[in-house]
Amino acid sequence: MIVNTPVPRGKIYDRNEKVIVNNGPVKAITYTRMKGTTSEEMVETAKLLSQMIDMDGENMKERDLKDYWIVTRPDQASKKIKKEELLDETLTDKDRYNRQIERITSHDLKGISKEELKVAAIFTNMNSGYTLTPQVIKRYVTEEELAIIGEHLTDLPNVDLSTDWDRLYPHEHIFRSVLGNVTSSSEGLPSSNLEYYLSREYNRNDRVGKSQLELFYEEILQGQKAKKKYITDQNGKLLETEKISEGQRGKDLVLAIDFELQKVVEQVIQDELSRAKGRNRFLDRAFVVMMNPNTGEVLTMAGKQIVRENGKNVFRDYALGTINSQYEMGSVVKGATILAGLESGAIKPNTIFSDEKLNLKGTPLKGSHSTTLGTNGIEGALKKSSNVYMFKTVIGMMGKEYQSGMSLPKKPEAVQEFRNVFSQFGLGVKTGIDLPNESNGLIGKEAYTKPGLFLDLSIGQYDNYTAMQLAQYISTIANGGYRLKPQLVRTIHTPSRSNEIGPVFQAFQPEVLNKITMEEKYLHQVQEGFRQVYQSLVELLINILEEILDTMNSKQQEKQGQHNPFIKTQTRKKHTQLTI
Repeated sequence: MIVNTPVPRGKIYDRNEKVIVNNGPVKAITYTRMKGTTSEEMVETAKLLSQMIDMDGENMKERDLKDYWIVTRPDQASKKIKKEELLDETLTDKDRYNRQIERITSHDLKGISKEELKVAAIFTNMNSGYTLTPQVIKRYVTEEELAIIGEHLTDLPNVDLSTDWDRLYPHEHIFRSVLGNVTSSSEGLPSSNLEYYLSREYNRNDRVGKSQLELFYEEILQGQKAKKKYITDQNGKLLETEKISEGQRGKDLVLAIDFELQKVVEQVIQDELSRAKGRNRFLDRAFVVMMNPNTGEVLTMAGKQIVRENGKNVFRDYALGTINSQYEMGSVVKGATILAGLESGAIKPNTIFSDEKLNLKGTPLKGSHSTTLGTNGIEGALKKSSNVYMFKTVIGMMGKEYQSGMSLPKKPEAVQEFRNVFSQFGLGVKTGIDLPNESNGLIGKEAYTKPGLFLDLSIGQYDNYTAMQLAQYISTIANGGYRLKPQLVRTIHTPSRSNEIGPVFQAFQPEVLNKITMEEKYLHQVQEGFRQVYQSLVELLINILEEILDTMNSKQQEKQGQHNPFIKTQTRKKHTQLTI
């Protein structure tokens, strides 16, 4: 019989080859049940082990205690089956055993002493897997226990000393929700995917990725198991053990994430949330995604959430929220609205609209954030964030031109045409990132029948998107119309025996999911509009900072009793240069 023995999982590095997930060796005691070994023989071995190692049996499951009770109290267990049940040929041995289990009472189990609980815990671990498959009896074995077991191995049939491993996440509060987790030996294979894993030569008690990156790249990280061949006689007695292969730990992942940048961004988010919380008690989370628009590599994927614990505000890592929580994104989607209008013909590159309060039948006046935005073309509308320009654009997509007092027509095909353009940029569809359970966003149905909601949709106040979808959308505009798959893993590496990373096994190339089907000049106009938005923000920040410096300079001059305009001018120029 050939037996597969698990090996440590692959490591995970950031883009600068900093280890962010590792394995730690753990000293362990194992037991391999041979064919023909009886449960009674295993109990005797467990009794010997209980005198040599410390074992906690206080939290054993009731079912495990019942299994142990049946083995160690055969006379009492036999009384749990009626004579007619023994003679009933329709019942299998498994049926009879299950009836014994059901009839064991809490009073019966109280007969197991505290010292015997240790034996029961050891026996349960010994009996937890397949025949001829090593089972871990105890992890984190002390040096004293190792010495005692080592001296008495000849008296402990099928017991061995081994090295197990722990999965280590040294940065517990940074990027943690995205890395995921692995199952423990006691959890083993998840029941939901049991047949899948068993068909791939996994053992039932194997530790596997159960969430996020650990799950998505399970077959890469798991590695090649060591293989041994057990040769037995007809009675199941072990005659010889033959090593077939030593196995190899799992392959390593190098992420696109810059971990130092991730740490800084997470700290900034936390600081800003702390400041904002005092002004808005409902603000409890924030996200930042940084993506290379030309490759799709995700450089930073950060999220923090404030929760109350023991009467205090504490921060939790919520990086995973960038792909599985969605929100109304507001004016940032206006670039896609312009492109939808251009693609449909509702507006042209030179279309100009006057920003005014819209008087629509049955609806309160709808306008922009200011009444002084004036008349704007596409770039100006984006720079000033004109709601009215977007409203008039989608009214045009409905086949109408704005008139005061008009009724909005119901035109669901226009809404669908609008959303089709949005989906080309990744808004309302999965981005394709290499993680499980990504959200599509939340797409409302009422916009098809309530045209007023179509107006809200055009300014980002209806459909909900994820932060990752938003990053993909902006990247698609930035790179000239190529929607790239966001990529967390850059390369996969063959494991090295040294501390250095091994050779590249597979490198991921940029993957284009779709090319935007519209004229390039449309994208160029939106790019220019976004550039002007950025420039206006920079100018605003410079003006604010100059005012702060002027105020600080004035106060300093008041203290000194003199006025020195040269100092003020130089300070402002210096700051302006630094800001740019």
